[in-house]
Amino acid sequence: MAEDLEFLKHVATRRELFRTGAAGVGSLALNSMLAPEAFADQVKRGGPHFAPRAKRIIFLFMNGAPSQHDLFDFKPLIDKYHGKELFKTFDTETKKWSEDGFVEKTQRLTGMTSGQKSFPIARSNWKFKQHGESRAWISELLPHTAKVADDLCFIKSMNTEAINHDPGVTFFQTGHQQPGRPSMGAWMSYGLGSANDNLPTFCVLISNGTGRPGSQPVYTKLWSSGFLPSVHQGVQFRGGKTPVLYLNSQPGESVEARRRMINRIEALNQLQLDTFGDPEIATRIAQYEMAFRMQLSVPSATDITNEPKHILDAYGPECQTPGKFAANCLLARRLAERGVRFIQLYHRGWDQHGGLIGALPKQCKDVDQPQAALIKDLKQRGLLDETLVVWGGEFGRTTYSQGQAGDAANGRDHHPRCFTYWMAGGGVKPGMTYGETDEVGYNVAKDPVHVHDFQATVMHLMGIDHERLTYKYQGRRFRLTDVHGDVVEEIVS
Repeated sequence: MAEDLEFLKHVATRRELFRTGAAGVGSLALNSMLAPEAFADQVKRGGPHFAPRAKRIIFLFMNGAPSQHDLFDFKPLIDKYHGKELFKTFDTETKKWSEDGFVEKTQRLTGMTSGQKSFPIARSNWKFKQHGESRAWISELLPHTAKVADDLCFIKSMNTEAINHDPGVTFFQTGHQQPGRPSMGAWMSYGLGSANDNLPTFCVLISNGTGRPGSQPVYTKLWSSGFLPSVHQGVQFRGGKTPVLYLNSQPGESVEARRRMINRIEALNQLQLDTFGDPEIATRIAQYEMAFRMQLSVPSATDITNEPKHILDAYGPECQTPGKFAANCLLARRLAERGVRFIQLYHRGWDQHGGLIGALPKQCKDVDQPQAALIKDLKQRGLLDETLVVWGGEFGRTTYSQGQAGDAANGRDHHPRCFTYWMAGGGVKPGMTYGETDEVGYNVAKDPVHVHDFQATVMHLMGIDHERLTYKYQGRRFRLTDVHGDVVEEIVS
């Protein structure tokens, strides 16, 4: 009987045979798609392709699309032509466009204005002035930003294909209008690795603007790692007492007890990794370790009690209210100086189809003082030269008024054909303007910069060749810029 039992221990059941056989076939197939050594490399540190000009990025994303006509792209002729029809008309008999009007209406409009019978050019409700030695045109709505004009590089010829918010934001963040691909921060994490083992490589901060509260939600897909290993996914820092969810120990649990628990979990995960070679198991091990270290590092990073009064005053009173844009700007600086590679701020509320005259000043007040303070703060700490700060939304706003123009535009529709971004520090030329729009600010007239060109340039500043940073998935090598993109060399210092 004992001999029979010993014999049966080595006999595989039919079910066991199929299970192990399937695993073996699957392993062979996977081995043909991925180099065996790739499993171990997917969660290791990366490195730049060449000497970087910037070590980190702070991306101030203005979710909802700010109006460039009311902030940066000053066009004197818009005042002159206020109320006149923007579009030419097409004569179907002669096959010619009319002499009246300024733009041939050949592009797609959103459903919010496509039914309008009239498209009147609409002046801004606010005055513009030139600032600094660079003589940059900036609206009176941004007086603090105007004071750092000579630190900024304006790109006035940004353009995109996306005409609605969700695909527009997704395009900027992932290089594709449809969700599912890795975000820019995840690509940076994958390509460059971490500069601080105690904090995430990619952090996300969200604030809700006062211009149009609650508009244009922000989804977690925007900081997803997509098909990259999930260790590269962004970590959201929230306002309130718990910046990162599920990080704290349970009541009564000591640090030593948590360390012992993590050690045992890691031992089990290591057994699984050795058996199956699944890169997500390696990610899981890394994330348990990161969470343990973040228990001490996150409270230190988010505690601003030791910040000098003059710094708090510079960012404004809202910097002491967690979750506000000002507080997120201050936190962004603290994360930057601790080595976080990519810091993404989303500020909602810029979607002014109507009520622009009342809403835009509030929205600008949210961001003006804090973003200027961020530039100055980084500069006085010697961090601006190695920190790339980026500001802009998913597209721009129309020259024509949505609805009746009145004395000034009180609503502007989505406009992907041209809009303004600015960048500072991190290897871009300060005090310059690149690109131009036409006389009524409707089309790019000179030096267009597409979303993929922007992404390629940002990666270049971080020491990455956008064509070389790829990841093989489903038989194809993907990259952030897809199969497009040229570095805008003219703005690189």
